[in-house]
Amino acid sequence: MLNAGSPRLSIIMPARNEAKHIVASLLPLQSLRGELEVILVDGGSSDSTVALAEPLCDQVLHSPPGRARQMNAGATVASGETLLFLHADTQLPAGFLHLISLKVNAQEPWGRFDVKLEPSGALLRLVASMMNWRSRLTGVCTGDQGIFVQQRLFAELGGYADLPLMEDIELSKRLRQHGKPVCLQPALITSSRRWQQHGTLRTIVLMWWLRMLYWLGVPPHRLALWY
Repeated sequence: MLNAGSPRLSIIMPARNEAKHIVASLLPLQSLRGELEVILVDGGSSDSTVALAEPLCDQVLHSPPGRARQMNAGATVASGETLLFLHADTQLPAGFLHLISLKVNAQEPWGRFDVKLEPSGALLRLVASMMNWRSRLTGVCTGDQGIFVQQRLFAELGGYADLPLMEDIELSKRLRQHGKPVCLQPALITSSRRWQQHGTLRTIVLMWWLRMLYWLGVPPHRLALWY
């Protein structure tokens, strides 16, 4: 149960060696401190991620590496009515707190944002559009889209499964039993570095291949070896 004066929203950000992106992600949140709390969970950074993040967060936790483990650790100490799991290379759109507060309720207890990839190009704009429409059609959301969920429901479900990959898709499957996701616009902006580093087409093919194998029952720990 929330105490008087508790924030409406807790942002939980798993990070590891994100010194290049962490300040740009956290600075826009500072004017809303008090209405929201910011919890960074570091998974063993060897760069200056923690030092840069500490003045910009309400709490900085340390956890074994692994997004699922890190996000669960943050959720354990969060005091907000709603939890928002945000990647460390992602920036939320203006008005996001009002949008979440307006849309999330007992009948629609979870959701995500549309996503925009930057730096972008024609192919990456198509990738983002496909991600957003696929999510609307299937009710499956990915971590890139900033999944948010009422704290009571997240706790009831036992949080993220301790998986090395596909933890967001697995959680979506369980959340869908409680309703379709709220799909918010405008889009958040997330880094396209993964596609740029490994090649856009190669990354698209790899991600679709891994998801297909996951739906066919291949264990996530095996998929993580190919990721």
